[in-house]
Amino acid sequence: MKPEFYKRTKIVATIGPAVSTEEAIEELLRAGANVFRLNTSHGSMDDHKDKFQMIRRVSDNLGVYCAIMVDLQGPKIRVGNLKEEINLKTGDEVVFEHAQNQVTAEIIPVDYEGIAKDVSRGSRILLDDGKIAAEVIDVDESRVYAKITNGGILKSRKGLNIPGSTASLDAVTRKDVEYIKFAVDMGADFIALSFVRQKEDVLLAKKYINDFNSNIPVIAKLEKPQAIENLKDIISVADCIMVARGDLGIELSPVEVPVCQKLIISECNKQKKPVIVATQMLESMINEPIPTRAEVSDVANAIIDGADAVMLSGETSVGKYATEAVKTMSKIAHETENSTFYKFDKDFEMSEDMALTRQAIVFGADKMLRYVNARAVLSFSHFGYSTRLMSKLKPSVPIILVSDLEQTCRKMSLAWGVYPFQKKWDCVLGGDMLLRIDEFLINEVGLSKGDYVVITGSAPNLITGRTNFVRVHKIGT
Repeated sequence: MKPEFYKRTKIVATIGPAVSTEEAIEELLRAGANVFRLNTSHGSMDDHKDKFQMIRRVSDNLGVYCAIMVDLQGPKIRVGNLKEEINLKTGDEVVFEHAQNQVTAEIIPVDYEGIAKDVSRGSRILLDDGKIAAEVIDVDESRVYAKITNGGILKSRKGLNIPGSTASLDAVTRKDVEYIKFAVDMGADFIALSFVRQKEDVLLAKKYINDFNSNIPVIAKLEKPQAIENLKDIISVADCIMVARGDLGIELSPVEVPVCQKLIISECNKQKKPVIVATQMLESMINEPIPTRAEVSDVANAIIDGADAVMLSGETSVGKYATEAVKTMSKIAHETENSTFYKFDKDFEMSEDMALTRQAIVFGADKMLRYVNARAVLSFSHFGYSTRLMSKLKPSVPIILVSDLEQTCRKMSLAWGVYPFQKKWDCVLGGDMLLRIDEFLINEVGLSKGDYVVITGSAPNLITGRTNFVRVHKIGT
């Protein structure tokens, strides 16, 4: 088996100023990146369009399938544009007001219209990922008066959190709708929805996507306490989940995040939905060439918990060691997946919400792997539904997807243990087809004559149809 089939946990890399050339993108792909994230909280639409086109050119030239995720800013509250940095000292009294730009030195602008509606005396306001904290001492119709309880340097466009008090926020903002259209027009593979609080938020985003005549999968980012309360319902309607630990660790307490992470991963695996763990995974590598031991343990434990993908944010978008960060994460994944701790419960319950025949096929295929000591699963699929189900079982061997659709191959870049190939092989499975399959498995996958594989697909046509058969096949016989 070729070495590229041995890292099964997928890596999401965020694009930014540190990765702004085709050469840099190619380095990340060769280092092990599978999905590129465009963070619409920063940069212009033209800038994201340029990056999008660069990614497609590089991946096409390399002959690899990588997915592009358009990450919506969502109802993120930010400080407006300041005239200059403000040194906020503990005990200082400050005034917040809705505005985009600072007019007077005495007032801190906030880009959230509901700032004076959603707080009251005693409310906490957290700035810059919680580094600066304030307590509300008074509110009038348009202004919030507060006292700094933990000081620091405040810069323009830093995030602002009001834990538990953002009722006036729209689930999908006007800017988000513009970027949804952008994602559809550009042919993005995933759209990530920020600050999901309930399943209706996801359904609203899907409605907008549908209005633009598309069905791009939605990744629900869980970073609000309300999302944890509505966890099962959100997972049931989302196509994928992201454990967005940055804002989650501000809205809750940082000490609650590890348990929430395990809870989210567990429920995603139960509902057979892919899950990404994100934020500060190798944070020190923004400025250092090697990670801390704690960061390595964090990534490894997310993988052991059952995450399908792990994500790099500032490490690749603005970091000095972007390529090294991806290589490090890839090495951690490989080492962890080969450890004795990397074991999963195979007794998943059949879900009435999913196609029972396809569930039965993939569960049966997973059991067959062990009985015949198969080297791979060969999954023929048009849209990848059964392949994603197989992925959630986390089998002991690679899942080789063969699809006739390029977009299906790209989307599989986020599926654990799946390695996609585009082939126009939608025909009846016969002797000639088996010979072509053998040549493919030997020459492109790296298997050998005499190796066993388990094949799943549809009949009479091998690809375009619902998966309805499973077959044990010995290469070359």
